[in-house]
Amino acid sequence: MTLGYDGRLYILAFDHRGSFQRKFFGIEGEPDPEQTAIIADAKHLIFEGMLQAVAAGTEAGAAGVLVDEQFGSTVPEQAHANGLKLAMPAERSGQEYFDFQYGDDFAAHIERFDPDFTKVLVRYNPEGDEAMNREQLDKLKRLSDWLKTNQRKFLFELLVPAERDQLAAVGGDNDRYDAELRPALMLRTIAEIQDAGIEVDVWKIEGVEQRSECEALVAQARVGGRDGVSCVVLGRGADDAKVDHWLAQAAPVDGFIGFAIGRSIWWDPLKAYVDGKIERLAGARKIAENYLRFIRVYESAERNARVAS
Repeated sequence: MTLGYDGRLYILAFDHRGSFQRKFFGIEGEPDPEQTAIIADAKHLIFEGMLQAVAAGTEAGAAGVLVDEQFGSTVPEQAHANGLKLAMPAERSGQEYFDFQYGDDFAAHIERFDPDFTKVLVRYNPEGDEAMNREQLDKLKRLSDWLKTNQRKFLFELLVPAERDQLAAVGGDNDRYDAELRPALMLRTIAEIQDAGIEVDVWKIEGVEQRSECEALVAQARVGGRDGVSCVVLGRGADDAKVDHWLAQAAPVDGFIGFAIGRSIWWDPLKAYVDGKIERLAGARKIAENYLRFIRVYESAERNARVAS
């Protein structure tokens, strides 16, 4: 199976679990069946927004959803039925370091739902705890090997949180960390993951401030003959202006193929629905509008770059 992915991807991400149940419903611990059904219904509203977007003309082959097994309800099956790309997480929710959601049974869960992409969220700083980094790499290598043996695609969501001394070096300013330190740390992290024998098809990565940094990230993602490997931009729950900027930097770069955005699209309309301020149909419509707007931003940046060149 060829490493990488060369199609367009516009992923609506709503695989949030622990944070979702706490922040939307105030549920701590393991939800009971009734609570699970309520949470699943709210998540299905996000999917209804995606279906509205597809009905409005979004190419189903490029449109995708990232949804979890726990609260995803019927979404995986319906995504397949509607020709959408399906990505599902393998990581345990709410952990500082990567671990499998279903332990040694991870393979059975992947095979059951048959996603187009198996996704992990990994927090990794190359200057962080060396032992924990190594433990993460060992687990991720196990998953990577299984995915490649079984001809399945690997979507890797990489977060590089600041270490205490790194943040201190920029005066405690998270924005300065993002702009001044994180891009180089991301390159080092991707290299360490690759050197550990972990082979990623699509990197789902935090936005950066400059196009040259996007180019460097693609170059690292494709190093060593990994020519088909691609990148998508994640939203990180940022406001529209920030996400627009990240998309504008990435979209013109060969090797970026789209985005995987979640809370920036659905948080406000879903919260309004859960709070009883808008009707279900209106919530789905607003989610569709937000999703389609980010597609327009991305594709406009591509067109503008072609014209300028």
